Amino acid sequence: MVEVKRFTVGEIARRAGVATSALRFYEEHGLIQSERNDAGHRRYHADVLRRVSFIRTAQRVGLSLAEIRAALDSLPDHRTPTATDWERLASSWRPRLDEQIALLTRMRDQLDECIGCGCLSLTACGLWNPDDVAAGLGTGPRYLLSDERPVRPDESSPEHSDRGNSV
Repeated sequence: MVEVKRFTVGEIARRAGVATSALRFYEEHGLIQSERNDAGHRRYHADVLRRVSFIRTAQRVGLSLAEIRAALDSLPDHRTPTATDWERLASSWRPRLDEQIALLTRMRDQLDECIGCGCLSLTACGLWNPDDVAAGLGTGPRYLLSDERPVRPDESSPEHSDRGNSV
C-alpha cells in the first residue's frame, strides 16, 4: 500500500503564503479540511494548496466567504479535484466575475464624478444629481451600481455630443 504524503500546517502555510492562523480559520469555516496524525497535529493533502490559492484569489476580487464555500462545496471530497472539476467551477463563476469586472470598471471610470450617493446633491449639486433624483432609484451609489446617469445640461449641447471619442 502506497502512503500518500501529508503536509504540516507550517508547510502548507509557507507554500501558500498565508499565516497558519489563516489555515485554521479556513478550516473552521469549512473551506479546507485536514486530518489529524497520531499526535493530534493537522496534516493536509496537497490539493489544499490549490484550494487556499483559490480562496485567496477569490477574496482579493471581493467574493464573500459564503460564495467561496459554496463553490468549494461543489468540488469532490476526499480526492483531488480534476481539471474538469475546476473548469465546471470556473464556468459557474464567470457571470459573477464579469459582474465584478464591470463594477470595478465603472468605479475606475466614474470615481471622479458623481456616483449618485447624494452627498453633494442633497444641497449643492445642480448639475450631476439635481434635486437628488438618484435617491428615487434606491439606496447607495446608484450611478455606480449601473443606473442611468442623467445627461448634464452642458453635455447635451452639440459640441459635447462626441465626448469621450478621440479625434
